[in-house]
Order: sequence, then C-alpha cells, then structure tokens
Amino acid sequence: MSTPGNEPVTVVVTRRVRPGCEAAYEAWLDRLIQDASAMPGYVGAKIQRPQAGEAPVYTSIFRFDSTATLQAFEGSELRRRALRQVSDLVEADAVWSRLTGLEMWFTPPAGTVVPQPSRLRMAIVMIAVVYALVLSIGQLVATVLAPAPPPVRLLVTIVIEVFLMTYVLMPRLTRWLARWIYPR
Repeated sequence: MSTPGNEPVTVVVTRRVRPGCEAAYEAWLDRLIQDASAMPGYVGAKIQRPQAGEAPVYTSIFRFDSTATLQAFEGSELRRRALRQVSDLVEADAVWSRLTGLEMWFTPPAGTVVPQPSRLRMAIVMIAVVYALVLSIGQLVATVLAPAPPPVRLLVTIVIEVFLMTYVLMPRLTRWLARWIYPR
C-alpha cells in the first residue's frame, strides 16, 4: 500500500528555449539528466524535442520512485545549480506538472505539451485491462500451476500481469486511445 511520500511520481517540465540556444540547452539537459541519474530514487527521463519548424519548446518528463525522492531532488544543490545555468538559455520560467497515481501507466502521445489525461477515462481503461488480464492470465496460471499453493499462483499471475501492462498493453493502448484519454 502506498503512503504519502512513497508513491511514484512523474514531473513534466515544459520550457521555451531562446532561438539559437537549442544546442546549448540540449547539452545542459544532457548534463542534468546524467547528474540526476546518480541521485537515489531517480528512475529516468524522456525528452520531447520540438519538430522542425516549430517553436523551440521542450517537454522533459522526469520520473522518481517517490514524492520524497522528488522533494530531495527539488531541494538539492544540483537542481539549484542547474536552474542558475539554464536561465540565460530559456525565455521564461518552466511550466511544471506533477503526476502521481494512475497517470503513471499512461505515456503521453508525441506532441502532448502538458499531459493531463482524464482520470475517469484512465480508470475505465485500467479497469478493462485489469479485468481482462485477471480473467485470462489468472485462469491460465491456475490451470498450469494447479499443484502450486495459491499464494505462489497469485504471485506468478501478478508478475505476468504487471509486466504485460507496463511493457505491452498500456503503451499500445495509450497510443491507440490517445484522443479519448487526452481530451482537448
């Protein structure tokens, strides 16, 4: 069970880079990601770069294993130094959004500036996926591992379902249902 402070969190940061500073900004961003990767609780980052001909707006998606480790990063000297270094490269302050809970399963479609998926629609998709997986994988594991104790069968079922959701189903469903999950 999650308690406040230990649930995974994603931070989406959108910055408008000064024209002509894109290469310097990307070098700064690479250094920040490399330095942050050494911090406890840092899970990873994904960068959405502007398309050719678009305004130089970058969306950076940083993941931390808990809100406590995100808070540690936010209060760190690394972040203070990085913010000082980037100030001359950007036109304005960054726009920050924190995402916790169900939206962690949903990767925003390319071009989404600040992903704010509909919580109700995320819940509906998650319920449908979990229901289908529990019925299908649960039955399959119960049949194949019939002699195993129920806790072992349950563990195997959960492991298979979480990996399928994380690496196979949710990334594809998010792309296929993007217009519905991310209403305008």
